[in-house]
Amino acid sequence: MSRRSGILEFAVLGLLRESPMHGYELRKRLNTSLGVFRAFSYGSLYPCLKTLVANGWLIEEPGSAPEDARAASLAGRRAKIVYRLTAEGKDHFEELLAHTGPDAWEDEHFAARFAFFGQTSRDVRMRVLEGRRSRLEERLEKMRASLARTRERLDDYTLELQRHGMESVEREVRWLNELIESERAGRYQRNGSAAPDTSGEAGGLPRHRGGSRPDPSDDTTK
Repeated sequence: MSRRSGILEFAVLGLLRESPMHGYELRKRLNTSLGVFRAFSYGSLYPCLKTLVANGWLIEEPGSAPEDARAASLAGRRAKIVYRLTAEGKDHFEELLAHTGPDAWEDEHFAARFAFFGQTSRDVRMRVLEGRRSRLEERLEKMRASLARTRERLDDYTLELQRHGMESVEREVRWLNELIESERAGRYQRNGSAAPDTSGEAGGLPRHRGGSRPDPSDDTTK
């Protein structure tokens, strides 16, 4: 199984843990809630769903209500099938949530993992955040060393692009530092909402120094 298909399976299981959905609704949630999956199509989603069904992690059920007309026209008859997480699928997702290896720190996988931090235990969240920070600090060190070696050979535009990439990584490291500090201080509850002693930020997530929250699916850190 490829890394990208593994991320998709993880996200599908996580969304279906919240509630059963049909394929069209799942795709909308993947696109709107998990920005890293914007490029996925039905051609990727349905083979993934069939694999999860074959593994016993999902079951297919007929829809109990008429589908939205637009959804039906886009998804065809498949939109009438509702996918529900099985007990085995829930156990498998719990195992995936507990995983804190290097894959959890990479760009796309980290974005998907972060999207389900509300369902993740605090100790696992800490390990993933600290692993991500360590990975980015290593990347930043390599970028700085490369820039120091090649600075004199770069034109102004290439040099500016290099600086932009470094600033993006530095910005995410600062964001991770804020998250880790908040986790250590116990400012987040397990469901992802802010505990009573927080500063009142919606969703409990600290803002960037510019006033906006970073998007974990931002590809500028690659």
